[in-house]
Amino acid sequence: MSKRRTKKRQNKMNTRKTDGRISRKLVGLFILVVLAFVGLALRITYINANDHGDYKRQVLNQTQQQYDSRVIPFKRGEIQDRNGTILATSEKVYNVILDCKIVNSEITVKNESVKRYLEPTVKALVDVLGLDENDIRSRLEDKKTKNSQYQILKKELSITDKKKLEDYLDLENEENKDLSDEEKLMRQRVKGVWFEETYVRKYPMNSMAADLIGFTYDGTTADWGIEGYYSSLLNGINGRQFGYFNSDADVEQTIQDPVDGKNIISSIDTNIQQIIRNALESYENEMANGPNGASGAKNVGVVAMNPNTGEILGMDSSDWYDLNNPRDLKPFYSDEEIAAMDDKAQLNALNKLWRNFCISDTFEPGSTVKPMTVAAALESGSISTDDTYYCNGFKTVSGLKIKCAVYPNGHGTLSLGDSLKYSCNVAMMDIANKTGSENFLKYQKIFNFGDYTGIDLPGESSGILHSQQSLGPTELATAAFGQGFTGTMIQEISAFSSVINGGTYYKPYVVRSVTDGNGAVVKNTAPVMVRKTISPDVSNEVRKYLGTVMESDGSGAKAKVPGYSMGGKTGTAQKIPRTDKKYLVSFIGFAPLENPQVVLYVVVDEPNADIQANSIYPQRIYKKIMKELLPYLNVFPTDPSAVEAPDKDTTSNKADGVVDENVPSPPDSENSGEAGSNDMLSDGVTNSDAEITNE
Repeated sequence: MSKRRTKKRQNKMNTRKTDGRISRKLVGLFILVVLAFVGLALRITYINANDHGDYKRQVLNQTQQQYDSRVIPFKRGEIQDRNGTILATSEKVYNVILDCKIVNSEITVKNESVKRYLEPTVKALVDVLGLDENDIRSRLEDKKTKNSQYQILKKELSITDKKKLEDYLDLENEENKDLSDEEKLMRQRVKGVWFEETYVRKYPMNSMAADLIGFTYDGTTADWGIEGYYSSLLNGINGRQFGYFNSDADVEQTIQDPVDGKNIISSIDTNIQQIIRNALESYENEMANGPNGASGAKNVGVVAMNPNTGEILGMDSSDWYDLNNPRDLKPFYSDEEIAAMDDKAQLNALNKLWRNFCISDTFEPGSTVKPMTVAAALESGSISTDDTYYCNGFKTVSGLKIKCAVYPNGHGTLSLGDSLKYSCNVAMMDIANKTGSENFLKYQKIFNFGDYTGIDLPGESSGILHSQQSLGPTELATAAFGQGFTGTMIQEISAFSSVINGGTYYKPYVVRSVTDGNGAVVKNTAPVMVRKTISPDVSNEVRKYLGTVMESDGSGAKAKVPGYSMGGKTGTAQKIPRTDKKYLVSFIGFAPLENPQVVLYVVVDEPNADIQANSIYPQRIYKKIMKELLPYLNVFPTDPSAVEAPDKDTTSNKADGVVDENVPSPPDSENSGEAGSNDMLSDGVTNSDAEITNE
């Protein structure tokens, strides 16, 4: 008995010990739980105070999939001309979206499943929007798309068509008041159709200034023209709409508004562009279907610039394509030619079409560089205004005969001014020889040949100059009249402008300002003076010489607009390979003579004529443009009684067999020997614009 009692007491003691340990553990666990909740509460309080916004955005991003999320596109900025005329704009359009899952949803009626939204929705889309019924039903029935909540039925629906459907579904609309109850019920059951906002790029002027404006591939991406160069400014930032369920299971939404792009105000004038276009179309109509094919020339380029600022007032070239349909090759190739092109050939054809001839194509400029040759020699002190030159029809350089345009008779004795007036190659060679290769190359670079002008357009080329080592006596002689090196139209007009504006080289530009969506100016473009090229005295002297070029016996007489004072220079350059006898002819001029307000440069690349070496083609284009351009710019005539009426100029662009003043008769066969090429080149010379004969 005593043993049994002793055992019971021990069991009671053990039970009490166990219960005590469990109690202590439970208390400890409770304390830990309390501490965890306290810590969690503190953490939540901290998050709410400091990171509330970040976590809210994360929650929205995660829960939006449960309800709705869509991008709100920005509107790309407009491109306007200097007067506010819209050249490029973004028009709001709508994609028609079909939610197949909703349309196919079923309800049970009398123990049968019914798709009550199907037929009313299909009927509305077909009858009101004119969509293809077979296409709609195939999407609703195909196993891959029947549960899709995002099927694009039609892109770029106009706001007018969108409103048609909205009016159709608006039972409060006055036009719907007489509908029967059945018809109203049918319209109430149109479900699963919504409109997605987007923008499409439009060009109201179609092909006007196409090379200059450029275009977008998808409404926001561009490589060409102002569209490409200023794409980041024109583009904005997309907004976003987030739809989500709150804690009470109610639908809410958060909207981040889009930021629209900036507007670009260009320096060009659509009226000037139209004047240029009219002249180019006139040339094309007269010269097309000649001995060298259907087009009036391989390329024709025109640039109008304010010489006192560098502003481009107008720029155009041939092969005008519609900016609203830039991939259409039909105006330029036959159906058979297009069908024969593979993808690479079509891309090459398009890139050629989109290329801006005025800034991207390089060529030997010919005699339009002679004013720079004379200006450099005067500025460097290598010659004086009193110097004279004798031309007997050729000059022998390093044993090679380089002929002038009037070979074999020659110009005789010429003043410095007459060397430009009659475009004498021999005088230019003498002037370059006195200047020396080091100074000549120095001033080529001062005039920015061989380098980019920095114009605010993509695709600019730089051209190629001789180096000091490669500019030998023969190369120096031919470079004096624009052969043996290459440049672009924008380089030539910028350099020429500095010669006649007092000696200041301005960076050319095509954009005047940037504005926001409210029209407030964000940025203005001020003229950028790059450097001084020559002194005002030298500029005045050369400008005076260029005025004589357009006198009745000067080489640029055909470009003269009666009643106005102006100056200019012709150019004729034979292209490489010389044996093809292909020419690029040009004319650059300005007005008024004493205070130039506009410079106009015209280049005709391979005119469609039997005799291409004739600057009459660009001269007549120049004259036609300037007759309208000068009055438009309020440049007044010096002799109003001599001014022609705008429609009085009936001269044809056809050369009628007239040989350019800058091109000589062919060389004497018994005296000619080959030196490179023995074909007649620019200004009547061979082998880098020189008729070179071994002596």
